[in-house]
Amino acid sequence: MRKYLMIAASAFVLGAGTMAYVGQSARATTQPRAETYHMLELFADVHDIIEHQYVVPVDEKKLMDSALEGMVNSLDPHSDYLTPSEFKDLNDETRGQYGGLGLEITSEDGAVKVISPIDGTPAARAGIKPGDYIMAVNGENILGMSVSDAVKQMRGKPGEAVTLTIGRAKTDPFDVKLVREIIQPKSVVYHLEGDDGYVRLSSFNETATDETLAAIDALKAKDPHMKGLVLDLRNNPGGLLDQAVGVASLFLDGGEVVSQRGRDPRDVEVYNARGHDVLHGLPMVVLINSGTASASEIVTGALQDRHRAAVVGVTSFGKGSVQTVIPLRGGADGAVKLTTARYYTPSGRSIQKIGIQPDLEVAATREEAQQIANKAFEFTEATFRNALDAQAGQMRSAPHQAAEAPPPSFDEKKGDFQLVRALAVLKYGSVQATPKLPKPAATLADAAGRLAKDPAVRDAEPVIAAKP
Repeated sequence: MRKYLMIAASAFVLGAGTMAYVGQSARATTQPRAETYHMLELFADVHDIIEHQYVVPVDEKKLMDSALEGMVNSLDPHSDYLTPSEFKDLNDETRGQYGGLGLEITSEDGAVKVISPIDGTPAARAGIKPGDYIMAVNGENILGMSVSDAVKQMRGKPGEAVTLTIGRAKTDPFDVKLVREIIQPKSVVYHLEGDDGYVRLSSFNETATDETLAAIDALKAKDPHMKGLVLDLRNNPGGLLDQAVGVASLFLDGGEVVSQRGRDPRDVEVYNARGHDVLHGLPMVVLINSGTASASEIVTGALQDRHRAAVVGVTSFGKGSVQTVIPLRGGADGAVKLTTARYYTPSGRSIQKIGIQPDLEVAATREEAQQIANKAFEFTEATFRNALDAQAGQMRSAPHQAAEAPPPSFDEKKGDFQLVRALAVLKYGSVQATPKLPKPAATLADAAGRLAKDPAVRDAEPVIAAKP
């Protein structure tokens, strides 16, 4: 039995390695063979002990699936081993139709955390927010559960109710009851804002480019004299790379959109825009926030670097790594989703951990402005303990006072302050020409920083430092 397990484990490692070489030049492994074989033998020893001495009989398949999952999960938050059923679910998601609640989730220190709810789904309608923790499903604690297993708990027959217990900063845990649906997210919604068009793109599934183009054509048909466009990528968790390139191509006349660089310095792939700018140079603003991730950061970075659009909002999530899905035996044994490269904007900026910084920083709410100041409740790629490192020498922005935030007179429940400021940038032609609003009231982080640097300020303004 032990010899059989060693052979099986060796076959997996060598087979996966061979598949990972597809599209890359062959290279010798850096780990000595003897050490690899020793660790495989150790794996067989541990498995043998579990099989014969664990208090109850074990499910062999579940045990091996967990071992494979743990090995790949240890690399970074986005690498994963997918069972055959999970591989099928992934394919269904990228095609834009699947059953469930409409949540993009990840794992952080054994807890399931929400990256973003998808527009128009039960999760979005229930008010679930990026950064929320899912603590239990139908009363069953899922702490320590893998993302794959958590997804299985939340998915089920359409029409059935499911109760999620949500943990949120500054709030006691609370239950949210949702009803499962066949998720067919409409990637794009659009309307006119006066003389300007507004397009909201919620994900990059297989129809994202076609839907975005159709939305722009519809807007131009409604108002042939449309003066500008707001592309809203807030809380867009990403999706397919080819769709990111396709959407960016709608607004560019050729040139680079993004490049990806792998383990070997020679493994560089550049993706260029195809086609022509369908807006013929009309002014553009891209709206982003901390839920803007991956493919949406690629589009934002390309339009910003190419000076095609101004960017308004707050710094994006910072998910700048490339995942390649490698089927095992054609998918019969599932697949490995493996991080194989980093993304870079046309100017050579790494997105990983750092994110895209806006040209005009605008907090959506007064509460978000406070979070930017103290970073206590920030949820970004950089907060993952095992996140892939950022490009050397680059760091995500430190806690600071937001440049703009809604004034006390602004009704945050009825209005969209970031959109208001984006439309102002379109009106005045650039961020530089847009009249700036009075700075928000001094935050604790801002005031404390000034106090530490300037003794005169420290002596003169003790009250400001005590403000919450």
